[in-house]
Amino acid sequence: MRAGRLHQGGDSATREALLDAAVELMLEDGYAAVSTRKVAARAGVNPALVYYYFGTVDELFLAVFRRGAETNLRRLDDLRRAAEPLRALWELSSDPRGAALTVEFIALANHRPAVRAELSAYLNRFRRLQEEILETALAGRFAAVGIPSPAALTVLISGLSRVLVMDAALGLTGGHAEVRELIDGCLAAWENPVPTDPGRSAGTEPEQTG
Repeated sequence: MRAGRLHQGGDSATREALLDAAVELMLEDGYAAVSTRKVAARAGVNPALVYYYFGTVDELFLAVFRRGAETNLRRLDDLRRAAEPLRALWELSSDPRGAALTVEFIALANHRPAVRAELSAYLNRFRRLQEEILETALAGRFAAVGIPSPAALTVLISGLSRVLVMDAALGLTGGHAEVRELIDGCLAAWENPVPTDPGRSAGTEPEQTG
């Protein structure tokens, strides 16, 4: 049995420092820049401790992913009580660091079957929870105010957030401000629709008083 399998407790400050170091390297230079030597140097520890806690670099990647996934799932569960769940979902999914890290894991998943399996399982669970929250919070209002279905919204939210991150990484920011303004307008209209007066006929002016 590898040493990394024996020392995966979440109470180790050194273990957390190694995970933090791996995240920063992925965000700064991409997943390909992550190595035991670089991670240990960033964390300020002996490289042997990477093997002690994780066994292999692949296990380190999985530990980084699992920690982030569990954090996001807890945050998603908290959104059930948000006053504006749709906006809260967008802010969670479009968080620059989170979206950039997801892009790196998607790229890594093309070369690591274990990462691909965990990423797929997590994203499917995350999207199902998103759909449940949207169904509950906006029940009966999707067709009425022109909101896409919960399933469509989850894909749009995740896709747009990744496109914005990948564009920004390439220095392509044209249209980003306009897209964010469009999204903000949609969120405001969908979550706070203008109430209609069922007793008022189309084209009829309201009765003046006084």
